Amino acid sequence: MAKKKAAPKSKPVEGDKLRNKVYLEELAKLHVEMVKLQEWVQHTGAKICIIFEGRDGAGKGGTIKALTERVSPRVFRVMALPAPTDREKSQMYLQRYLPHLPAAGEVVIFDRSWYNRAGVERVMGFCSEEQVRTFLTVAPRVEQALVESGIILIKYWLEVSQEEQTRRLKARITDGRKIWKLSPMDLKSYNRWYDYSRARDDMFKYTDTKFAPWRVANSNDKRRARLNIISDVLKSIPYEEVPRAKVKLPKRQGPGKYREPDYPYRLIAEQF
Repeated sequence: MAKKKAAPKSKPVEGDKLRNKVYLEELAKLHVEMVKLQEWVQHTGAKICIIFEGRDGAGKGGTIKALTERVSPRVFRVMALPAPTDREKSQMYLQRYLPHLPAAGEVVIFDRSWYNRAGVERVMGFCSEEQVRTFLTVAPRVEQALVESGIILIKYWLEVSQEEQTRRLKARITDGRKIWKLSPMDLKSYNRWYDYSRARDDMFKYTDTKFAPWRVANSNDKRRARLNIISDVLKSIPYEEVPRAKVKLPKRQGPGKYREPDYPYRLIAEQF
């Protein structure tokens, strides 16, 4: 098996924001490595689970998109579970997440996860303090069982400032492409910054373990955050480049007796 190459490091850039040209250049290098990771996962049957948590507007969705845009959705599955049904509410809390965990040769990415209980559910009063305490006690035990079963578990918290969160949420109001991202829950939770801070601190205190530590990424600069997180993912997984056969296009077949039909194709109107 070929020796693994070190994941490329993103270049430091002066100024408040990373220039888009530099971002795209570095992202392309990381995407090459992500394809190598994908091939290694398929080849070895590795099981990887990546969790993304953070406040509304922290950049979870954009980071996940950047992470997965050049790999196969058959290998990399993104899970963003809706609110639980009445039946799911009656189950053990973690039960509805378990069927979505990776099997051999899969990478599962949770856009918010079982840590909803320690965050939004707690802050918005959707569960009792007793249920939160039970969760904070049980979650590390479950995660230890996942790791011992062979799952590589990586947990990210995206940290955004109050000012940047406000700017991003306001942008959603005025941008027709982003308005769908602004949910009624976002508006209700916006003024509970310090409630979320206390919930986050408690979550870290009880669930930051040696076998499944929390990794915190400064996400005030989305581009930098994406590069740093993808680079960290690559460094955290012992993947190696899998040798692949040389690819060569075969000779195309001749037309034989085929003739192009004389009826016109139904082409769409060309407006650009």
